[in-house]
Amino acid sequence: EALETQGLTRATLRERMHAGAARNAVDCALWDLEAKAAGIEAWRLAGLPKPGPCITAYTLSLADPDHMRRKAAENAFRPLLKIKLGGEGDMARLEAVREGAPKAKIIVDANEGWSAAEYAELAPALQRLGVAMVEQPLPAGKDDDLAEVERLVPVCADESCHDLPTLPALKGKYDMINIKLDKTGGLTEALSLRDAARAEGYQVMVGCMMGSSLAMAPAVLAAQGAEVVDLDGPLLLAEDRDPPLFYDAEGVHPSTPALWG
Repeated sequence: EALETQGLTRATLRERMHAGAARNAVDCALWDLEAKAAGIEAWRLAGLPKPGPCITAYTLSLADPDHMRRKAAENAFRPLLKIKLGGEGDMARLEAVREGAPKAKIIVDANEGWSAAEYAELAPALQRLGVAMVEQPLPAGKDDDLAEVERLVPVCADESCHDLPTLPALKGKYDMINIKLDKTGGLTEALSLRDAARAEGYQVMVGCMMGSSLAMAPAVLAAQGAEVVDLDGPLLLAEDRDPPLFYDAEGVHPSTPALWG
């Protein structure tokens, strides 16, 4: 009631706060409040189909090749591994991961660590190793360089794509965008960005910052139908929310109303 008295809704929130983690927290809280007040699930409020589980990537942090080979072998049962790269010796690391997990689908996060020339040089080897996508190979602000090279392996914008206003500048430079609710400033903007990106012909990845199941739960709605889902934050925590999201061989499952939505 206090929020309604102040005229704060999900629509006015986008006008009153900048996109970012703080607005994300408030926006998702408003979704949860509205869903509980109406006695229906958040996905119904959003006009979305009933959500299901999504296969999520599991992240292997940047380390020396031997360590990354061991971590890949320990997680070889996972269908999708995300490899953090972005420095000297990247090919040795990637070769080691592929040896450790020969059957897993691999995506690479270069963390803005390459140049366009380095991407072009590495791309044939990435293809050979079955890398499905490279996330943010160039520093944000160097996107124009990607328009000048052949993208043999699809390239995904992360730091270069935050919310709807940042989408037009990516045309002709990226094949996919990574939607993170802490960048969009909430589920409301995330769903709008997803629809706009689809209309422009982009593939969609839904990712996350490090966070608990409560942070991931709204993103599971945005992740429905995404080509790549990277919502493994709770799997990397020593302690999670109660009740947590449920993860199994089918991936991350939608939240129960006791958690969110």
